[in-house]
Amino acid sequence: MTDRGLHGVDGRPRGPRRVPGAAPDGGAGGHSAAGSGTVETGVWLRQVEIKGDEFPDREAHPFDIPTLQRRQVLRFDQCASFFVGENGSGKSTLIEAIARRCGIHIWTESKRRVAPPAARRPAARPGPHSHRSPAGLLSDHLDVILARGPVRGGVFTAESFRQWAEFLDDVAEIDPGQAKYHGGANLTLRSHGEGLMAYFRGRYQIPGLYFLDEPEAALSPASQLDLLRLLAELGQRGHAQFILATHSPILMALPGAQVFSFGDAGIEETCYEETEHFRLYRDFTADPGAFLRE
Repeated sequence: MTDRGLHGVDGRPRGPRRVPGAAPDGGAGGHSAAGSGTVETGVWLRQVEIKGDEFPDREAHPFDIPTLQRRQVLRFDQCASFFVGENGSGKSTLIEAIARRCGIHIWTESKRRVAPPAARRPAARPGPHSHRSPAGLLSDHLDVILARGPVRGGVFTAESFRQWAEFLDDVAEIDPGQAKYHGGANLTLRSHGEGLMAYFRGRYQIPGLYFLDEPEAALSPASQLDLLRLLAELGQRGHAQFILATHSPILMALPGAQVFSFGDAGIEETCYEETEHFRLYRDFTADPGAFLRE
């Protein structure tokens, strides 16, 4: 199995544009026609435009998410960016939609025979489109600009990691050499958090564009600090770009990272100290009893 497997590029990206003058082979040193003219090392994804004013049905999911219901542009100039906001604000859906638009292959686990009640929402596009995921539908209304053309990468979601780890362990049995790219063999024999960190340390040595959806879900605070240090180390190396949806104030404290806050008014770039997550944790640790008295 090659790196273009389940977490690699599935053919050429569908729709992304390359910055004019940038190196077509993904190497450093390309030049943009806009801004300073220099493509930052490690920044593969430069811009995402959400065409929320063109949604076909604002009452159907995912077009009913208020955060996304207007035209807005997200610009990326750092090796790490965080999407933060309340549950249901569209972070995870947008993460997957951007990945799809960039041509990153999405790991799909086995499907349930009967969809859970929460999934029985009105289909945004009936007929031939009704089988598509919310992120797939949303991706049709995104434009992305890749600094250096097609890029390898991956999408991590906590909910599908177990099935993915089982697959990797099976691959390691057949081709042990592949294990080094994904954190070593026997990921499923370790604790969930240990398996995750081993996978992160192995997988993210490979240059590319990586999307992570709430990676802190199975990580203790100490393990979150380990991931924070890993992201800082990889950021200094400059070979990869990370877009993360998170609720963790520990992770979003990464120095130099961009923070995009999701709210009903749209998506706004902010700073770590201005996030609701930082303020809530700061106030809670200062006086936990005050929150119990409210």
